[in-house]
Amino acid sequence: MPRPGSNAYDKKRARLRKDMEHKGLSEQELSKRVNKKLQSDADKQPRKVGGDRAEGPKSERPRRGER
Repeated sequence: MPRPGSNAYDKKRARLRKDMEHKGLSEQELSKRVNKKLQSDADKQPRKVGGDRAEGPKSERPRRGER
């Protein structure tokens, strides 16, 4: 899933909004529903990456035995 604010996210949001426009909702209600639908999918949430870079620079990391 694209992250909020990205071009792909904006495209998906616009398509979903266009599909929901026929329901006769106000602009605010339409925006709320579209945002809620896009952000409610658990698969679509950004994943946290816990790789080596998350630990900081190699020179500042504790050695394996010192953790």
